[in-house]
Amino acid sequence: MEKLGNRPERLEWFRDLGFGLFVHWSVDSQLGSVISHSLVGASERYIRRFFETLPKTFSPHRFDPDDWAVLAKLAGFEYVVFTTKHHSGFCMYDTSLTDFSIMNTPYGKDITAEIVRAFRKQGIAVGFYFSPDDFHFLHKQGKPISRSRPGVIPPQNPPLLEYDRAQIRELLTKYGDIDIMFLDGAAEGLRELCWELQPNIVVTRGAIETPEQRIPDAPLEGPWEACMTMGTQWHYKPQYETYKSGVELIETLIETRAKGGNLLLNIGPKPNGELAIKQEERLRHIALWNFVNGEAIHGVRPWAVTRENNIWYTKKKDEDTVYAFVTKSTEHQNHWRFGEPNHLTLRYVKAREDTEIEVLGQSGEELEYRLDVIPRTRWHQSELGLHITATRAQRLYNDATWPNPIVLEITHAEPG
Repeated sequence: MEKLGNRPERLEWFRDLGFGLFVHWSVDSQLGSVISHSLVGASERYIRRFFETLPKTFSPHRFDPDDWAVLAKLAGFEYVVFTTKHHSGFCMYDTSLTDFSIMNTPYGKDITAEIVRAFRKQGIAVGFYFSPDDFHFLHKQGKPISRSRPGVIPPQNPPLLEYDRAQIRELLTKYGDIDIMFLDGAAEGLRELCWELQPNIVVTRGAIETPEQRIPDAPLEGPWEACMTMGTQWHYKPQYETYKSGVELIETLIETRAKGGNLLLNIGPKPNGELAIKQEERLRHIALWNFVNGEAIHGVRPWAVTRENNIWYTKKKDEDTVYAFVTKSTEHQNHWRFGEPNHLTLRYVKAREDTEIEVLGQSGEELEYRLDVIPRTRWHQSELGLHITATRAQRLYNDATWPNPIVLEITHAEPG
């Protein structure tokens, strides 16, 4: 009998994906509060309003999953992880096990089914977030709402464990093959059920390292996934939110991939189903960069070194092609103006006679309005390193400076 667990070939497939879209969305997005956690330490009156009143006003009538999925595809996301049930216990899918669900709201439709359909249509792998903790269930049991008190988590609360198992059976039998499961809580007895029901599923949190809101200082052993917000909160936050810039998010993705991990980047939709404009703007910022450079992110592995100074490296899986990401914080990038040659030396990459080097996205044969310039990339190898002269010759923005990382593709590379 096969031992239950993440199959090695599926973990390799997961590592190839590289970039996932996390979606935190639930009934309390209407309040703009931290998702679910406002119930911990709340008064009985607050709890009653949360469980009884919020579902009556949750109506995401502007939700268009196809718009989300198309934008996700452009931005380079290879998988999505959707919150089917967060700690509050509110189910964003059609469940027969509780009335505390999207089906008992004015919207009244299975949002999870709509997400699955739309993202599969775009060829994006589908994952589910599921919380074993369930504050609604605990409240009905007469137990304190908590994730840490004795007797409340599923391994110490047999009725809750069985309830969770029944919900996972629903999720993994109603929507076809699910690629990824993120178990945000005690996973004992639940991850095994996931593998029993769908042997090819990849369980992330609950089975592999999933650092939250940080990137490890050094590469981790085996597959891992960093999950991060665009701002300070997972849920939609209408006021006092501070977002990372598009450049920061791109550089976070680069660092994660250079260290061998996947990045699961979060959005928090508005209660009406739209994306906040600042979130959409950042996704479109990433989309332009990905449209040019996506091949350096997907299907890659760490190079012999992670970086030198602020030039990060990835290596195409099973090939000797290396990608060098010249990030904003390097002196080279600060001077990387449109149409001007730039010079840099890589000490940790060695070229061969058959090496070719190019700036991703451009031909190197034409600089707009400058027929006297042929902006080909040139290089030579010396004992001091690989010396490269390259020109940014693709007009992506109208301003002469380009704030995003430039990517050099170096074929037939060897460690320097």
